[in-house]
Amino acid sequence: MQKTKITLGHVLLHSLLHRRARSLSALIALTVSAAVATALLTLYADLDAKLHHEFRNFGANIVITAAQGGPLPANALAQVRQTAGAGSIAVPFAYAVANTDRGTPVVVAGTDFASVQRLDSWWQVSRWPAATDARAALLGQKAAQFVADEHAVTLTYNGHPVQLHGAGQVQTGGDEDNRIYLPLATFTAWTGVQPSVIELQVPGGATRVEQTMTHLQQAVPGLRIQPVRQLVEGETHIIDRTRALIYGSMLLISLTVAVAVLATLSASVLERRRDFALMKALGASQLWLMFLFLLEAAAIGVAGVLAGYILGSATAALIGRLNFQTATLPHPSVLPLVLLLNLAIAALAALLPLRVLRSLQPAALLKGE
Repeated sequence: MQKTKITLGHVLLHSLLHRRARSLSALIALTVSAAVATALLTLYADLDAKLHHEFRNFGANIVITAAQGGPLPANALAQVRQTAGAGSIAVPFAYAVANTDRGTPVVVAGTDFASVQRLDSWWQVSRWPAATDARAALLGQKAAQFVADEHAVTLTYNGHPVQLHGAGQVQTGGDEDNRIYLPLATFTAWTGVQPSVIELQVPGGATRVEQTMTHLQQAVPGLRIQPVRQLVEGETHIIDRTRALIYGSMLLISLTVAVAVLATLSASVLERRRDFALMKALGASQLWLMFLFLLEAAAIGVAGVLAGYILGSATAALIGRLNFQTATLPHPSVLPLVLLLNLAIAALAALLPLRVLRSLQPAALLKGE
């Protein structure tokens, strides 16, 4: 048994080294394929995580409201945070329409400033109110024009005035510009209005959002739970397009490499027709010759993967440093896929030469016909 293994290894090594030019040509092609696949998959793995992280900066991807437009249950926020799990951000909002000291109606919102700062980091805020300042107000850029003095803001709701001072202004280009935000405890004590909306941000893509919504519907029944479709669908669209681009590029490069390897292996079989014919004449079976040829192709493919993985990881790190100014570390998880891809290319490229190998006629070739 051991003798058979040694003989096979000797034949394989002799075959690869005897025609070094052909073997080197196939090795270079498969190394390029593995290097490009490794670089693309490594960059995609980092890019996918970076895209998810960047989309988290755009705010909530789930909005929870009471079904009849009334206040949320008292324990709704705690249940939402528990159900959404670690890494999520849930922020309550309460709304009322009050009058400014100029008599202009304005939407006033009570919320948790510290949580909003984490949830909506994309807001352009001149200065966030201090967490301990119960009388601080964050004025929308347009709402600031409705008050006589930003530093001494007087608002009246149902005949009940409250004295505030503007801590900063917010600009988003949306409805936030027309609102005045103040601490939720101050807002509730002044108006008696309880939170009616919870904005929730969960990490991950559309699948994670859908799973969280399903769990929330079971944990807090009776509430309206809706995704922020523009954000969720936009994130999914961009990530899907990126994935399609990566896989399409890999497929195109793989087909090009397969053609190059096919030409090399076909030429190798034609050059070695007499050798294979002699093996047949000496008793080697057709199946054994095909196995030997496939083993040669697989050995070149594996060697190309090892060299290509190192080269591709280095290329991905260089691209990440030059274009994203971040370190792109090697991802061992891409190695099995790259290995499978290279072996598939080698096997595909060996199909036509195998047909030539099967049609060899030892007697005719050894006679020189």
